[in-house]
This record gives sequence, C-alpha cells and structure tokens, in this order.
Amino acid sequence: MLKSSKPFLAHPFDDERLHEECGVFGVIGVAEAANFVALGLHALQHRGQEAGGIVSYEPETGFNSARRFGYVRDNFTKAGLMDNLPGELAIGHVRYSTSGSKGQTAIRDVQPFFGEFAMGGSAIAHNGNITNAVALRRELIERGSIFQSSSDSECIIHLMARSIQSNIPERMKDALRRVEGAFSIVAMTRSKLIGVRDRLGVRPLMLGKVGDGWVLSSETCALDIIGAEFVREIKPGEMVVITGKNLESFMPFDQTSPRPCIFENVYFSRPDSILGGRSVYETRRQIGVELARETAVDADLVCPVPDSGTPAAIGFSQESGIPYAMGIIRNQYMGRTFIEPSEQIRNMGVRLKLNVNRALIRGKRVILVDDSVVRGTTSMKIKEMILDAGASEVHFRIASPPTAWPCFYGVDTPDRDKLLASHMTEDEMCAHLGVDSLRFVSLDGLYRACGEPEGRKTACPQFCDACFSGQYPITPRDMVDKGFELEAAQ
Repeated sequence: MLKSSKPFLAHPFDDERLHEECGVFGVIGVAEAANFVALGLHALQHRGQEAGGIVSYEPETGFNSARRFGYVRDNFTKAGLMDNLPGELAIGHVRYSTSGSKGQTAIRDVQPFFGEFAMGGSAIAHNGNITNAVALRRELIERGSIFQSSSDSECIIHLMARSIQSNIPERMKDALRRVEGAFSIVAMTRSKLIGVRDRLGVRPLMLGKVGDGWVLSSETCALDIIGAEFVREIKPGEMVVITGKNLESFMPFDQTSPRPCIFENVYFSRPDSILGGRSVYETRRQIGVELARETAVDADLVCPVPDSGTPAAIGFSQESGIPYAMGIIRNQYMGRTFIEPSEQIRNMGVRLKLNVNRALIRGKRVILVDDSVVRGTTSMKIKEMILDAGASEVHFRIASPPTAWPCFYGVDTPDRDKLLASHMTEDEMCAHLGVDSLRFVSLDGLYRACGEPEGRKTACPQFCDACFSGQYPITPRDMVDKGFELEAAQ
C-alpha cells in the first residue's frame, strides 16, 4: 500500500526546514556497482528521504531497476533486491519532491527514469528543477508524447527521444539546450556513465575514482563511504562521458559566470563534504565567526540548534569568547516511530526531537545559533523550551541572511507569503518570536565566510542567493507565467 510522501521526514516540524530535492550517484567499472551506489545514496540520504531508486546494466540481463519509498537503509540492504541489480554500471537517486505531485507521490515519480531509444536504453537521475517544465511538457504532449510521471525530469527523456542526433550523449546535449533551470544529472547507457551540470553550476556534482572505475556524486562525503578518491568537481556547463577507463569532457552550452547555490554551504551539503575546494564544515564555522563580529551580544552561553547550527555556534563561541555548550540535545533515534503521529503527539512539537539541558540553561543568558528562519514556527517553539527551562534571556543568531524569497532551482520552499522575512523586518520578526534579540549574518558576511574576502559583488554575484536577495539568475518562467512577481530591480 502506497503511503504519503511525508511520513519519511524525521519529524512533522521538519517542514520548517528547507529541503533539498535529491541526491544522485553513479558508478562504472567496478563489480557489483549497485552495491556501491546503495552505499553512496545512504551517504546522500540527507538530500532526500522520501524515496530512492537504482538502475544497473549487465549484458546478459540488460537494464535492471528497483525503486522504493523510504530510506536507503530500509530497502537497498536486502540481498534479494540487490542480487537483481547486477553489473559494473549503475546509477541511483534519493528524492525529496519539489516538483510533481506532493503528499501523494506515486512510484512512477521515483527516479532514475528510463527510456528505450533506437540506439539502446538510457536511464537518468536529476538533481535540480526545470523552470520551464510546464511549457515544455505542454509542447511535448501536443506533439504526441505520453508522460508516465508528474516529474519535471521526465521532460528530458522525451526531448532526447525527439532528437535526431545519432547517439545518446549527443541527444542529451540536444535536449538540455532546451531546458531552463538548474540540473546536475547522472545518466547511463549500456556502456557509458554520463554526468552533466547546468551552465551556472547551481547544484553540485563531483567526480571520483575507485580502483579502475569512476564515480559521480552530488557530494564528496558519498565518495568517502566507498573509499573513492575525489578527483574534481564537474565544471558548470560541463558534460563528462565515461566509457570503461576513458573519460571525455565536453562544454556543450553557452558559457557564463557560474552561480552555485550558496545555501549548499549553509545547510544542504553535509559538513564533511568539500564544496568549491573548501571544507563545508570550515565554511559554516567561519559563518559563525562573521556572525559574532557583526552581531555581538552579552551572554553566558552559545548553544547550537542541532545539528545544522553546530559548526556556526562553534565559530561564534571562538570569536566572541562566550563558552560553547550543548544546551539542546537532539534525540538521534527520532524517526519512523512517529510516521503517523496522533494529534496529541503532534502537539508536543519539537520536544519529540529536541530536549533542553535544563541544569545547564537555568538562569543563563543564552545565544541560540541556527542555520535559518523560514516560517518561524520551530524557532518559536525552541524559544519556549529554553525559557521553560529557566533561561533568563534568549538571543537568536542566524547563520544565513533572512530567507525572503522562494527557490525554484531544486529546493522545497514555501510560498513567499509563508516566509516570515518576506513581510517582516528583522525587528518585527524578533517581536513576533518573542526573543530578547534576533540577528542574521549579512549577505556580505556570508560571502566572506564562503571565501569571498570582499563580500558580494553587486554587478555579478559569485553565488545564487535568490532566496535572500530575490535576484534570480535564471528566470523561473513557469512561475512567472502563473503570476509570480520578480523583484523590480531584476
């Protein structure tokens, strides 16, 4: 029986967080490649907990696939299932939906997607969001295409099918030239592993080496789990085609200044990954340093909101000299126990997941460091827990600028009117949350922490920061057609 897509979130109040759409992983040139992919997807589970899928190829059995709802560990660890995914070539995907149907996801929406062409089959796994998917889908349906899913990613398969190019990599290039938006893609044919990144490089894609084989992954932490060597990032606008031990690189799109997603540094990527040649953990610690420099306040303790606020809280403590303490303890085993919580349990809120270290907090002036404020519901509940534990003051320090605009490039963001910062000033948010002070790191401070010593360049920003600035580097065409209003300066 199919369940709602939401049960696999760790906690009902995780809807306060911004969620990455997915993670992709592919391996070629190693025995039992699907097992490597399963391990890689497990390391990328933070990028999507809703569902996962693996496609492999083996000459005697052809293409084989398995798609399941839920966590990788609950599905792709079973011998019977993995035995049906033989071969030295496989790709996989973990999903958190940002397009297509939400709440009632069907198995047909779970990637990788597969298509059979005249020159053979191809499977594709996509991280990102196609911003002209509605227009493309309408055009393709009018021309006779029959869609099997509600996912924007399926448009790529249909565009490839209509291409007149002679091989699958060329058909993919042809198709992706019609696509607008953000995409990091891992694909496969019977003999090739293909990786492609959009020309702005919004979503990450890494290249690794394991033995004589090659690996493509959304993050370097997934390379570590299989003992692969990190070679380099796939460049913005680059396509790599790997056949056996050989790798070819192409630049099939018009080149422009890269704009990787800055929120990967703040929250999405795992802290043990390398991004843009920098440790994600060190970047987040440095965000805390910048935050302390910009928003000093007298207090007794610096406490992270676990786990995403921890590196920034460490940096804040080191820079400010205020002691770091684990004032909030996370229940590491919170998970599927509360797949369908009763209303009584749901009303317990974040207490299901977080508990205050009362002996430490009582009577103290506490700085809480978190990665972001979205709707503000979780921030308010955490504040209440800290005050109930006897804190004398509560100060929020946020390791990102105010999130005032939705993301259309592969992040599940609420509608703009649901974002607290879209209609409140910093002081108004502080009063709304009922805390003694609330301050965010500046956009320049965030850029400095990400390795840009002079901060954000106004004329040509170095990152995509649309969720903070409202300046979208790729016009979200489908949303504009639906009435979404861009910032006037754009």
